[in-house]
Amino acid sequence: MIGRLYARWMDRWETELANRDTNRTVRPFEWGLDWLELTSPDGDRGAFEAFAAWSAERIARSEEFFRHVAPEDARLESGGAGSGGTLTFTSTIPSPHPENNVVHAEYFPAEQAGGRAVVVVPQWNADFESHLGLCRLLNRFGLSALRLSPAYHHKRMPKELTRADYHVSANLGRTVQATRQSVLDARACLDWLEGRGYTRLGIMGTSLGSCIALLTAAHETRLRTAAFNHVSMNVGDVVWSGMSCRHIRATIGGRVTLEQLNRCWGVISPSAYLDLLKTRSNANLLVWAPYDTTFRAEYSRQVLANFNRLAIPHEVVTLPCGHYTTAKFPFNWMDGLSLARFLRRTL
Repeated sequence: MIGRLYARWMDRWETELANRDTNRTVRPFEWGLDWLELTSPDGDRGAFEAFAAWSAERIARSEEFFRHVAPEDARLESGGAGSGGTLTFTSTIPSPHPENNVVHAEYFPAEQAGGRAVVVVPQWNADFESHLGLCRLLNRFGLSALRLSPAYHHKRMPKELTRADYHVSANLGRTVQATRQSVLDARACLDWLEGRGYTRLGIMGTSLGSCIALLTAAHETRLRTAAFNHVSMNVGDVVWSGMSCRHIRATIGGRVTLEQLNRCWGVISPSAYLDLLKTRSNANLLVWAPYDTTFRAEYSRQVLANFNRLAIPHEVVTLPCGHYTTAKFPFNWMDGLSLARFLRRTL
């Protein structure tokens, strides 16, 4: 009885927090094949078949797809939110939006870090202050931190937007390109940290940032540790069923099935790269929440089951809350301390 009452209370709280955002925009469905440099076939069936084939081919050649170039114009500017300033550099792959092509990352150097640093990737639609508190907490644990602004977030947001709609949207091709861009930007952040003398590197991501962090970790040999804060196997599952993505589902639901969506977005989904992640030597932390309304519990459990099946080294933290409530006391402290302790111990 107590468990059912708690679940209902948590669901009501999650729903209330999710409904506070009133600026979600329902945008038209687009295959976005131009973002993939594909010729648009006639009709949805032709577009799907072209997209799915392209995605499968890129998964098979993912080392090439996620290959990046170390930034040549990296610059640390004084001021900003980070105590060490703001890192800027030109993104590896361009977009049609000039603002998005300049990467911003807030730098929090720790005294006596001993060569230890973590790239921190926040959630979709995170405000500018998001994860800055976590970076300061990591500093207290002796770890330097670099908070990346993902594609289309913060200063990278085009002027016509009020949310980071171009990172995850009903434009399927643009969603792939934005996720790829964020992964390449995260790898470029590792280049910069390495150039600053950091030799013990980690990455941590929340929600969408968790997906970006996992794709990065699967393709990186320099990482010692990775923390994935909220986990799901497929981007399509989250968009199809997650409370925070209802406005996208409203558009795509009549044009594609869930199975088709997962095939198109397979190239940016963790499920495609767990075998590759297994070959890496880094420690892994999986954080999930059984009352999550966005990364729903059944999909998080799939991640845990597949890590076990593949014998990928990992630890698990289960938060007694949901997705939005993770940011609320006391769950935010439970989450932050779990992440900081794991990262310090494994770095």
